[in-house]
Amino acid sequence: MGRREIAENNRKQLAKVAYLYYIEGKNQAEIAKELGIYRTTISRMLTKAREKGVVTIEIHEFDTDLFHLEHYVKEKYNLKNIDIVSSVTSSEKSLEEMIAGAGAAMVRSVLTNHSKVGISWGKTLSNVVAKIVPRQMKSVHFFPLAGGPSHINARYHVNTLMYELTHKFHGECSFINATIVQESKELASGIRSSKYFEEIINNWERLDVAIVGIGGRVDKDNRQWLDMLTDEDFRRMDQSGAVGEICCRFLDAQGREIMDDVVERTIAISLTELRRVPNSIAIAYGDSKVEAMLAVLRQGYVNHLVTDYRTILQVLELDGDLTFSSETGS
Repeated sequence: MGRREIAENNRKQLAKVAYLYYIEGKNQAEIAKELGIYRTTISRMLTKAREKGVVTIEIHEFDTDLFHLEHYVKEKYNLKNIDIVSSVTSSEKSLEEMIAGAGAAMVRSVLTNHSKVGISWGKTLSNVVAKIVPRQMKSVHFFPLAGGPSHINARYHVNTLMYELTHKFHGECSFINATIVQESKELASGIRSSKYFEEIINNWERLDVAIVGIGGRVDKDNRQWLDMLTDEDFRRMDQSGAVGEICCRFLDAQGREIMDDVVERTIAISLTELRRVPNSIAIAYGDSKVEAMLAVLRQGYVNHLVTDYRTILQVLELDGDLTFSSETGS
């Protein structure tokens, strides 16, 4: 038998093993028994079949570029998990729905019995909570990560979101009765040291999961901030180069907390505590969030991210990374 025939027989054997595994659905042990070959040999043959092009694997219905991008961003920013939603959609509303669905799936994936879960507030998180499919769980407790805004649709308030989550997971929650930014540091200090607030502040250090949004630049057009921040606050925010916030912790472009006076008046988990949460999930997307998202990722305040293709490309480009800049669509 010549070398060509031997090579052809080898390729035929690779093809047969691949057929039995991928088409017939047999496992490696079954194939080894059928062909009289060691199981470890079957594993090597399947690998070789892919390497030599005997087998090619195609994934239909999903753009594998998304999976490549997810892996890249996950490694670059040291994330535990990331879900990048395709930006190819007929409307902003459908993208909103897709982001909410992906966020809901990620929340469900990290929740376990006896979890202590913190959540912030806002429209994006409200959409996520609405998409979560109820599940019976044991001893899950929800805590606010921040006080509430003074003006906001009641559906987006942190207490509303906790109530809905408590109902969906058959858990418990601790409501908060304070706005996120107080008029003075003395008022804020009094709330933080009060007996009713003790349970919340103590559990910020013991959270298993945190669910947050990321806010873009804040100005007087944001009605939810208007009654809590003074003209001087807005002026200093511009001077300090604030690019956004997470749990009302205002950040510069490098992700450093700024606005010391506002910090002293704020009722919210600290960035140090947030960074220590084992599973911290941020759901954020859109042009206005790009600078703040990069700031958050640079400092590692979250380790799970849900966003869309277009937004994350802008984040990478802002970070000086043009690896995917020529890609379009998705």
